[in-house]
Amino acid sequence: MPITLPESLPAFDVLGREGVMVMSETRAARQDIRPLRIGLLNLMPKKIQTETQFARLIGATPLQIDFRLIRMTEHQSKTTPASHMEAFYRPFQAVRDERFDGLIITGAPIEHLPFEAVTYWDELREVMDWTQTHVHSTFGVCWGGMAMLWHFHGVAKHILPRKAFGCFRHRNLAPASPYLRGFSDDFVIPVSRWTEVREGEVAARAGLVTLLGSDEAGPCLIADGGHRALYIFNHFEYDSGTLKEEYDRDVAAGTPINVPLNYYPDDDPSRPPTNRWRSHAHLLYGNWINEIYQTTPFDLDAIGR
Repeated sequence: MPITLPESLPAFDVLGREGVMVMSETRAARQDIRPLRIGLLNLMPKKIQTETQFARLIGATPLQIDFRLIRMTEHQSKTTPASHMEAFYRPFQAVRDERFDGLIITGAPIEHLPFEAVTYWDELREVMDWTQTHVHSTFGVCWGGMAMLWHFHGVAKHILPRKAFGCFRHRNLAPASPYLRGFSDDFVIPVSRWTEVREGEVAARAGLVTLLGSDEAGPCLIADGGHRALYIFNHFEYDSGTLKEEYDRDVAAGTPINVPLNYYPDDDPSRPPTNRWRSHAHLLYGNWINEIYQTTPFDLDAIGR
């Protein structure tokens, strides 16, 4: 089954060319089933790239997905055309009375700031509380996951002495978890962050379980059953060339940056990078969607009640 997207959204054509099953809203309205309503609260500057990455993963599942794009109400994007934001995004305050089967809260390039110094922190706290009454399952990604851990559990983020940047080997710490069906014992995930959460502080909080972790990069995926949430700090959703784009940007700006580890063949930036995480990315998000499908109420109005 396909993911439902507006035909004029850039991701519609991109994913269609890749073979992802996409369906127009008009066609979806003729089908006599209830699609899963999945929201994306997109905090990233490159909103078109980010929405396409997540739509690609969500659209690979065998269920029909009604994909909704959400933005912070007062925060204005400086890097995405206003026409795109106006056409495809709704502010949180406009959807706060609606219910969602799932919500993804993305990262944001503001890791150096204390959470309370972020201009939209108060509204984001409202969003996170709202997920407990209006969202069946929430997926916090990178900074978004760290924000949820801080808000719900007081688990701090810590500044790293150098950026964790590259493709790091991770271990499957909970093979029996329904979110890790089909996962290998050992695999690679792209990492790009200046902060970390520490396993000792996670383990000290009741109700948190680390599902994926790395000896080099620390905890990666945490389950929070009490808040019906997952938190992931690394980037399964990245395209093959995303780390290259970040590296080339920093080199061009003169920003000190190491060559992303284990990303280019022989760590040679002149050679095209290879994607070694795509299959596990589809597994994780497919498993998340399946768990939502198995447990969410058929009646949307019953979510959170």
